[in-house]
Amino acid sequence: MILDTSKYLGPCSCGRDHELRTKLVVCEHGALKKFDSYMDDAGLSGFRTVLYDTNTYNLPSVTRVRADQEIVLEAQGLHSEKGLIEDCMTRFVRKPDYVVAVGGGTLMDFARYSAWKLGIPFVSVPTIVSADGFTADICSIIIDGQKKSIPMQAADAVICDIDVVAGAPRFLTIAGLQDIMAKCVSIADWKIAHLVSGEYFCERVCGMAQEALDLMTKCAYDLKAGKEPDIETMAYTQMLSGLTMQILSNSRAASGAEHLVAHLVEMKPRGFENAHGLHGECVGVGTLLVAQAYHKLAERESIEVKPFTPIDEEWVRWEFGELADGILKENENDVLATFPPENIKLHWQEIRGIIAEIPSYEELDSLYAAIGAKHTLEELGIDPVVKDSFLDISSAIRNRLTLARMTRLIAD
Repeated sequence: MILDTSKYLGPCSCGRDHELRTKLVVCEHGALKKFDSYMDDAGLSGFRTVLYDTNTYNLPSVTRVRADQEIVLEAQGLHSEKGLIEDCMTRFVRKPDYVVAVGGGTLMDFARYSAWKLGIPFVSVPTIVSADGFTADICSIIIDGQKKSIPMQAADAVICDIDVVAGAPRFLTIAGLQDIMAKCVSIADWKIAHLVSGEYFCERVCGMAQEALDLMTKCAYDLKAGKEPDIETMAYTQMLSGLTMQILSNSRAASGAEHLVAHLVEMKPRGFENAHGLHGECVGVGTLLVAQAYHKLAERESIEVKPFTPIDEEWVRWEFGELADGILKENENDVLATFPPENIKLHWQEIRGIIAEIPSYEELDSLYAAIGAKHTLEELGIDPVVKDSFLDISSAIRNRLTLARMTRLIAD
């Protein structure tokens, strides 16, 4: 399957003219055996530097592509941190004409950042479908202890060999499934933010995220019924979700309140000191927590709102410790101050209708348990005591308008 990206481009009813850097997305059996041909199709030639980690370099299912330079990074302890990425760049024997990354989301961040810094193309070769960053232009890296999602550079081509990703351990595939199913919350958050603040919204892009969600939901229930994973469809949903980020140059359609668990696991504030887990696993647990909180909120037939007040510095310092200064800086220009709180009350019935489209906690919990997905805080090493304050803690780390953040404006 070669994904036709052209259908998402051009003038849109949202008023924008959508563009994509990624022109070639291939999801096929044996795709790596035709890699050079695909590079010709993408117009890429010259000095080729290929990045692996020690795990992906030694995968028996991977056909190693021709390289003018190979860089193999130690997989143990490898994570998306600015210093590590810049250190990797010092190993380039010369400025490549393009970079190829063979691996998962972390290696994609290494290639995406390097390509952006050097002003060169890069090519993504997924070895797993555990997250949706392969076609995105967002680099999620740790800078000064804080997780930051920064627009950088999308891949010029994505070559996904189904024979490779199909060989990944089942838990990685399940994590990818959870990452896409989280769109039930991120889509809702985006729609609600548009209602109350007039934030930009695009039906075309939202439709792409919804298509990915619907397809992955079917894959999940097929797994629950005992069927084998539909790896090709799962890979397609990841690519489609990533394209939404590239079109918007942000993760709005793909990441809402539910994604912030993953950031907290990496940042490790109070209660998260021993936290661990794959991105998708963390997002899956976040989806459950947010779904439960949102449905509980929607039980209220009406609400009252209160005036905006800045985030409490004393509370931030208690919850985040040495991370507090960064959190306070993130909240300096609070998005909650950009619209009248009364708008939440005015649109409350519409908000309740949007929440109704999110699967219930019970439905998601049952599904995740049945397919072997992580679905509790304890499984991620997170202190369950944080559950009651989860929405407040998580929404403080990113100045994005979500219903979770809006609860600061809703009277008890």
